Amino acid sequence: MKRAVSVSLGSSARDKRVVVNLKGEEISIERIGTDGDVPKAQRLFAELDGVVDALGVGGVDLYLRLDDRQYPLRAALKLVQDVHQTPVVDGRGLKHTLERRVFELAAPVLGGIPRFRCGFVPVAVDRPGLAHAVTEVADDVVFGDLMFALDIPIALRGLESYRRVARIMLPFVSYFPMSLLFYGSGGYEPEPKYDRYWEEADLIAGDFLFMRKYMPDDLTGKTVVTNTTTAENIELLRARGVCTVITTTPRYEGRSFGTNMLEAALTAYAGQGCPLSDAELNALIDELDLRPSVQRLNK
Repeated sequence: MKRAVSVSLGSSARDKRVVVNLKGEEISIERIGTDGDVPKAQRLFAELDGVVDALGVGGVDLYLRLDDRQYPLRAALKLVQDVHQTPVVDGRGLKHTLERRVFELAAPVLGGIPRFRCGFVPVAVDRPGLAHAVTEVADDVVFGDLMFALDIPIALRGLESYRRVARIMLPFVSYFPMSLLFYGSGGYEPEPKYDRYWEEADLIAGDFLFMRKYMPDDLTGKTVVTNTTTAENIELLRARGVCTVITTTPRYEGRSFGTNMLEAALTAYAGQGCPLSDAELNALIDELDLRPSVQRLNK
């Protein structure tokens, strides 16, 4: 049996191990959270190198992509500096393939490609594929990267406005310390911010843990597109009044895993000993019929 392991800086309370069957081949997938302990994560990556078939990096990206350019996050790359044999992925491949196609792939369950009046993406810099997908289904889109990532109270309206700012920001973000790249292991207190933009939107898309920290109590009637949701997370969104949740990765035994974990599983399945290209990932998405999870929570 092949084995894929995600070592995450996130909370160990979200750990899970399951065996998935991909076209007759069993793959063990396992998430190991380190509760923000960077040295522990570094040790685990070194210990698992050459032992497992693929490694995923959770809680932080190794690179950020804008168009065809990649910006290394130097502090994050130190996590895997001792990995020399096992392929390492951080999920950015699936963020540009599976998340880019989320509405297309969910269309059979949704009854077609939906349309929304206003989309809100609190932070797009780590999920550019999802940002593109939102702009294709919403008449107006607000990006909150300056507000939430840098605490600058300026909303960016439209994809081109976001891209112009990102081209300026990313060379500097590349040198951010880990304290600015990793925004918590899950035990922080909610801190609702910029309620106006959450309220205006009928579509909200982005990383779940980030949204959970800043979203308001009332999200009645909204559609949320996110990642890595547990049963408890889904109940939280139900209690906030969310109408529909689209989780970009499939659910296994009641929960979804991060894009880095799923990409590690696909890398192990492919058995090439290296990360997969966008074209190879798209081919596997179709071959394995990978689909987002759609859950109707409230009318």
